[in-house]
Amino acid sequence: MNDWMDAEHHVERAHELYDAGRWDEAETELRRALFLNPYQAEWHFNLGLTLEAAGRHADAASAFERCFELHSAESDRDANSALLVGVNLLRSGQPEAAIRWLDRAGEIEPMSVAPFVHRVEALGEIGRLDEAEEAFYLGQQIDPDHAELYASMAHVLSLKGDHERSVWCLREAARLDPDLPRVRARLARAYAESGRLERARQLYVRELREDPGDADTLLDLGELLMDMHRLTEAGEKFRRVLEIEPDHPDAHHLLGELAEREGRTADALVQYDVVLRLDPAYPGARRRLAKVMLDRGREEDLPRVRDLLRRELREAAAEAKAGAEEFEELGRLMLDAGVPADAIKAYRELLARQPGNHRGHHGMSVALLEVGRTTDGIEEARRALALQPRFVPAMHNLALAHLREHRWVRARYWVRQALRIESDDPALRRLRLKLRLHSVFGVVTWAANWTARGCRRVWAVVGRPVRPRA
Repeated sequence: MNDWMDAEHHVERAHELYDAGRWDEAETELRRALFLNPYQAEWHFNLGLTLEAAGRHADAASAFERCFELHSAESDRDANSALLVGVNLLRSGQPEAAIRWLDRAGEIEPMSVAPFVHRVEALGEIGRLDEAEEAFYLGQQIDPDHAELYASMAHVLSLKGDHERSVWCLREAARLDPDLPRVRARLARAYAESGRLERARQLYVRELREDPGDADTLLDLGELLMDMHRLTEAGEKFRRVLEIEPDHPDAHHLLGELAEREGRTADALVQYDVVLRLDPAYPGARRRLAKVMLDRGREEDLPRVRDLLRRELREAAAEAKAGAEEFEELGRLMLDAGVPADAIKAYRELLARQPGNHRGHHGMSVALLEVGRTTDGIEEARRALALQPRFVPAMHNLALAHLREHRWVRARYWVRQALRIESDDPALRRLRLKLRLHSVFGVVTWAANWTARGCRRVWAVVGRPVRPRA
């Protein structure tokens, strides 16, 4: 009985702490209650809500899943718990796992539109855009005027590049529910993606009039102002965010980008360093810091640059969602930093994700040639040309590789091919001049050798000793 009363006391205390926004303490109280009685589904549900509010979505999904299991054991399947498992898995970057739980929630309550709202978003995240659109129409059959359903579909249309329909969906969402969170900000982003930047700016300003302290909207407006080349105003928005949240890594990162654009290298380095101190796993921060240090061109920066790039490569390789563009930039930076062996690893990761990326094969070719693997480098350059027959950099590399191997005829062939496409390329013209000088030198050498041989023969006849007569 005492344990039961103690557990109830912990739960009541957790409710008070949750209402006060003290989520870490609320979590502690709930875990104490669950230690005393781990079979209360409602307490697991409350723990999930607390973790969700704290932004710990993967842990929240586990708590909601435990709540669902306890309800299932009582033959009382809980659609809401299944839905929240799916939503939190989606927020934690696990859209495929989220879809399974959203489908389960839909099976339990087939007339609920909520699973379709999040299913549209999850399918969009993994690139199954046509299926996402089908899910939208299925949701419409249940509730044709559901604002969040339109908002989710707008995101999918944006991913498809259909920005006009995305704008229309968000306008419908705003009409159906003017109080939908950040609906004007999302509509502003859609206008910006469609090229109507001034209209987007006006909507962001309207959103900020109602909520001047919304950090996300301030950051979005700042990024838009950067695109509009209004850099001073953009900096004001980012600094406003830091006044509200001094440790906001996104604001520091964007101030770093702004400093880069304005040529303030020292300020950019400071901002990116702050980002890494606040969040060592911040996407791309090491890569940006390494790029700025390379652009500064100081020899003493190279050891740190190489360390940053290697750590970024390890983390990106372990990240399932890492994109091919990240590895392409990493490979290029590693070549600039003088570590072609590591660049090979970066390009290998790129080609594992996009085997048909001709720039990846070209980068691999450069790295292989720089470590002395000429044959492999030639093969990768040929693969790049098989994918993109008019790719001049690969032709240039092939010419250089054959030049290194003293295959003069093949080198001349690739220089001619490249110059037919880029006749004014200075690097190719220098290479052509080098090959012509080699040809001239070869002719002169041959002529000199032929003359020398002729002279030797003449001398052999003229300078032959006269034999004594008998």
